[in-house]
Amino acid sequence: MTDNESFLKTARQVITDEARALDVLAESLGEDFAEAVQLILQAPGRIIISGIGKSGHIGHKIAATLASTGTPAYFVHPAEASHGDLGMVSKGDVVLAISNSGEAPELANLLAFTRRFGIPLIGLSSKPESTLMKQADVHLLIPSLGEACGFGMVPSISTTLTLAMGDALAIALMKYRDFKPEDFRAFHPGGKLGARLSTVQDLMHTGAALPLVAADTPMSGALIEISQKGFGVAGVTDAKGRLAGIITDGDLRRHMDGLLDKTTEEVMTQNPTTISPGALAEEAVAIMNDHKITSLFVVDPDAAGQAQGLLHIHDCLRVGLG
Repeated sequence: MTDNESFLKTARQVITDEARALDVLAESLGEDFAEAVQLILQAPGRIIISGIGKSGHIGHKIAATLASTGTPAYFVHPAEASHGDLGMVSKGDVVLAISNSGEAPELANLLAFTRRFGIPLIGLSSKPESTLMKQADVHLLIPSLGEACGFGMVPSISTTLTLAMGDALAIALMKYRDFKPEDFRAFHPGGKLGARLSTVQDLMHTGAALPLVAADTPMSGALIEISQKGFGVAGVTDAKGRLAGIITDGDLRRHMDGLLDKTTEEVMTQNPTTISPGALAEEAVAIMNDHKITSLFVVDPDAAGQAQGLLHIHDCLRVGLG
């Protein structure tokens, strides 16, 4: 066997072992998991995550996932807790302490603090008879299946299971709270994820920037409006101010003969494709791609058909969509 073949064999075995362990974890979940979710939902305060070593690294991620999905949470390092950070934990909070062995000495002061002040404690460990699990009010037990290294010393299977348990908690809480994409975006305004969760209203042009003309406007006036606003289109409004049509470069080409003798109503395409202001910008990109257009007028169904904005494909590209 070559070195490369050996590397691949080992890597595949690690991933297979971890995948099988996740199946065991999924089958093992029971009332304790539901009780942990209920405990967090009923808490008026926050959930405090703590752990040392690899458990601490996983704890940081669990805290971040909870906080970004509607469950206020933060990580407290157990060693720092013994030097003043216990003041960050108060009545109304819930503590989630993580230790694969359940015997991490650094957690001792935090566990004692929760018992002294009646703060609910959720223990996450693979050892049901450990100190942590004996002290805990609710037990999140991960299967004790060894580690992928084969000699039980390199946290791998155990950390994967711990991370999965944290994700399961966060998403169960998120779904119960009916946490929506627009809520998620409030915690993720930056980067690619923020762009994907941008709404049309976040990106659209409004007010004086809108290229709008009345239905009886001569085409000479419409051409000036199209040129000045710079979107390559103009919306046509009826007597009640509703968006009745749109003029694009395609319409101009189709009516080139005697164009300046016509009104916008004679040239426009009726019933143009529109989008609501609350729709995701990603949806708008899909519509523009499907219809092979570069602009969408934004019409709120509850606003009597009036154009509230215009979204151009360049606005979406600018934030990383498209």
